[in-house]
Amino acid sequence: MKQINIDKSYLLLKKWWESIDLTNYEKCNLNNEIISLNQQLFRLHEKQLRIGIYGKAGVGKSSILNLLLEKNVFKTGIINGTTKNIEREEWNFKHQSLRTIELIDAPGFDFCDIKDPENIFSQINSSELILFTIAGDINRNEVSQINSFIKNGKKIILVFNKIDMWKGHDLKEILKNIRLKLPQYIKIPIIINSKNNIRNQLSELINNYGESLLTLNSLQLADKLFLKIKEQRLKKRQREAQSIIGKFATIKASGVALNPLILLDIAGGFALDTALVSELSKVYGLNLKGESVRKIIKKISINNIFLGATQVGINTSFNLLRKIFLATAPFTNGLSLLPYGPIAIVQAAISVRSTKIVGKLAAKEIFRKSKGYLLDPSHIIKKIAIKEPEIFDYTKIYLSSKKLDNNFSIFLP
Repeated sequence: MKQINIDKSYLLLKKWWESIDLTNYEKCNLNNEIISLNQQLFRLHEKQLRIGIYGKAGVGKSSILNLLLEKNVFKTGIINGTTKNIEREEWNFKHQSLRTIELIDAPGFDFCDIKDPENIFSQINSSELILFTIAGDINRNEVSQINSFIKNGKKIILVFNKIDMWKGHDLKEILKNIRLKLPQYIKIPIIINSKNNIRNQLSELINNYGESLLTLNSLQLADKLFLKIKEQRLKKRQREAQSIIGKFATIKASGVALNPLILLDIAGGFALDTALVSELSKVYGLNLKGESVRKIIKKISINNIFLGATQVGINTSFNLLRKIFLATAPFTNGLSLLPYGPIAIVQAAISVRSTKIVGKLAAKEIFRKSKGYLLDPSHIIKKIAIKEPEIFDYTKIYLSSKKLDNNFSIFLP
């Protein structure tokens, strides 16, 4: 079975991480996520695989890990909730590439005295492989927990423990019902824990896919951090872009309101829109000039045409009214000049609206062009060729459920 080259993957991911120039604010605000990624990179470099076990209290999670270790390391008892905190132990498993395999025991997620359940879920969720343990039919809460792991791109194996509690026919009925409740869009293996069954099947899985699981988990963790960095930067750029658009809208409104010449309004508006697009491109990491700016302006020039046509109609009407009121000026003591003010206000309002439309459309177009500015780890995940669907299907679900670039449009001005 061909696997991902860990050393090559580590160098690729390390190079990507070093290319991300974090600000002091990002380092402070994302400190926990940065620490987690650095720890994962260390594990990838040292080829350390983690297997977490999860399930309700009293299903025999600690007993299963002791079976794998072939010695009693994790505490067990007849009373539910013997395990109260996360516990770890290295598994003496010989692998041709992986150096260490760590087994992680967790309290039952339904145990009433459990402390910080979110942290416990997070620690198990950081594992490369999850043994979700059951001792009978599964309920809605267990299905929800399984779905949460799958959406995070985790490889899950369902371990059916304590089968001596069920007769042969009953066991078949329970297994049939469990499969109906599990997600149908992905195949989740079910291992019945009897004799050395779990040790043999788990050993086969690690030998075949251990390196792939470790690499993909590292890439997914990097991708989650990347999304948070990207979101923060886009929020900052959104504020900057809104400020720039507001500034240009004010300048254009003042010019249009004071300038009675239509052609000068259109020429001046085009020049301001060109400058606006150029300034927005700097905000989104590009420095567009000349022809590149004109191409974007061409796509959104309908707004300038709309502005010019509207101004022609307003100014024509104003000229007609001015002639009428000028003819009657001696009889109105100059009151016929009053319509000029309202018309100027309307012109200014239209120019503000037009500039905001131009700015938003330009920002969207610039953002589309700048999407490749930072290398997205998910692109690396997509390029990795894994022919085994039992592993890669989980990755595809993760990629489809995460917030992709299209969702980042909410951070445009």
